Amino acid sequence: MSTLTPGDELAALYPVLAGLPDAARRRLGDHARRISVPAGTALFDERQACQGFPFVLAGSIRVIKAAPSGRELPLYRVAPGETCIISSACLLGHAAYNARGVTETDTTLLLLPDTDFQSLLAEPAFRDFVFQLFSERIADLMQLIEEVAFRKLDQRLAALLLGKGQRLHTTHQQLADELGSVREIVSRLLKGFAEQGLVALSREQIEIRDAAGLRRVAAG
Repeated sequence: MSTLTPGDELAALYPVLAGLPDAARRRLGDHARRISVPAGTALFDERQACQGFPFVLAGSIRVIKAAPSGRELPLYRVAPGETCIISSACLLGHAAYNARGVTETDTTLLLLPDTDFQSLLAEPAFRDFVFQLFSERIADLMQLIEEVAFRKLDQRLAALLLGKGQRLHTTHQQLADELGSVREIVSRLLKGFAEQGLVALSREQIEIRDAAGLRRVAAG
């Protein structure tokens, strides 16, 4: 078990917090609540009230937007050293969540209560940190919107397959979840890729046979 204090753990992963005054750092370390949950845990869901500002110490959180039909669109991931802008927006606007957050692996985080989050916003270093995160995530989300709105699904699938090694150990459903699509469509596209000699398909495995061909598909 780690012998680091909460403040030490935060400083190691979020060095920007070193710019906080001593009293503010102590408050953050003393008031943040440590939470450890297994993979597959729903940390928050749509229409739930936000319980605090998360600092991820270990693991990963997948933030998704779900449709009534059950389809899901991945928005972004939160890894150690990062935090969740939807949580920030909910706290700033005193609003409920409008997305869902699920742990991808066993995850440990420190949750800063709303009152302490609001108090720390008075500190320039913390305020700059929060708004820098907004800037980075919004840029990512704009790229996602461009991908979904203007890029065909076969291009997006080809791009997703590239850069993961010659053999991918994954399911068609997992790929569909990554793309915000449905398994049947992804399976049909993969079958087409296989017929073109771009990939070879087996149970929960995809072998890349023609990476250059996939790059051509991804480029449109």
